[in-house]
Amino acid sequence: MFDLHRLRLLRELKHRGTLSAVASALSYSPSTISQQLSQLESEAGVPLLEPVGRRVRLTPQAEILVAHTEVVLERLDRARAEILASISEPAATVHIAAFQSALLSLVPQALELLRNEYPLLRIQVVQMGRQDGVSALLNGDCDVAIDVEYPGISAPRPSEIEREPLGEDTLQLAVTNKAGAAASETLGSLSSYPWVMELEGTDARHWAVALCREAGFEPDVRYESSDLLVHLRLVEHGHAAAFLPSLMWRGWLPTVPLQRLPPHQQVRTLATIVRRGASCNPAIQAVRQALSRAHAYKSSSGVLLPIPNQRPNARTGLSEG
Repeated sequence: MFDLHRLRLLRELKHRGTLSAVASALSYSPSTISQQLSQLESEAGVPLLEPVGRRVRLTPQAEILVAHTEVVLERLDRARAEILASISEPAATVHIAAFQSALLSLVPQALELLRNEYPLLRIQVVQMGRQDGVSALLNGDCDVAIDVEYPGISAPRPSEIEREPLGEDTLQLAVTNKAGAAASETLGSLSSYPWVMELEGTDARHWAVALCREAGFEPDVRYESSDLLVHLRLVEHGHAAAFLPSLMWRGWLPTVPLQRLPPHQQVRTLATIVRRGASCNPAIQAVRQALSRAHAYKSSSGVLLPIPNQRPNARTGLSEG
C-alpha cells in the first residue's frame, strides 16, 4: 500500500524539479523530503530517483507511479467538488493566479460580483505571469489561473489542466509624438525607435519580436519590464514604443495614441484554467463565471448581467453563479 502523502511529494518533485524547491514550497527541510521519498522507494520496491550531477531525476518507474498519482488526485478533486456541490452555498477558499493586465481589469469586477453573490467564499489572488500561473496550478498553489495565448504562439497545454475560453483582448501599437513620431505612425516605420518589451523567454516577448521581424526590422529593445504600467509610462514620456493590450484601458480613456496591428496579429485569447477534476467544484465554477461576466462587461452599459440558471441570492436579488 502506497502512502498518499509520499506520492504527493514524488509528484511535487516531478513538477518543481528539485528537492529544495519541494521543501521550500511545502515548508519542510530537504532532508525530510529525501527521507519520505526513500520510504516510498521501499514501498515501491524499485529505485524512484537517480542522481544527475548535484540533482536527482525520476526513474521510469517513478514516472509510472506519478502518472497513477495524477489519476488518484484528480479523483480526489472530483470528490471534493461533489461534496461542495451537496452544500446549499459554496463556502471555501479559492486561490486565483492572474497576470497584471487581467489583475488590473477583470479581477476587481469579478471580486465585486463574488462578494455580493457568494459572501461565504474567500478569494485569494496572486499576480503571476502566464508560465508561472500554469506551474502554480499544477503544483496545487492556486485553484484558478487566467491564461493567455498570443497570435502564432502555441503555448503548451499540460494534460492535467482543463481550459475554458474567457474571451479576446485586442493588442495595439502605442507610440507618442513626443519623440517625433507622426500621429499615424505605422509599425514598419519604427525600425529606428527604442522599444520597451516584456522579459526574454515570455510568450509576450516572443510574439512582439516576431511581429517586428515580420514588419522588416529587428527591434531595438532598450527597456525590459514585466510591468505594463512601466511600458505605458515610457510611451507617455516619448522614450519608447510598445505593444499594449486593450485590458489596460478598461474603465478609462487611453493616454497615448494607439495604432491597429495587422489583422492576423491583433488579438490574444484569454481563458481560465483549472486542474482536471476540479471544474465541477461549485466554488471554482463561481469564480470562473464571475471572471467571464467581468470580461463581457461593457462600461457603457453600467450593468453586470446576472448568471443564469442559479438560485436567487437573498442579499442582491440577482442570480448566483
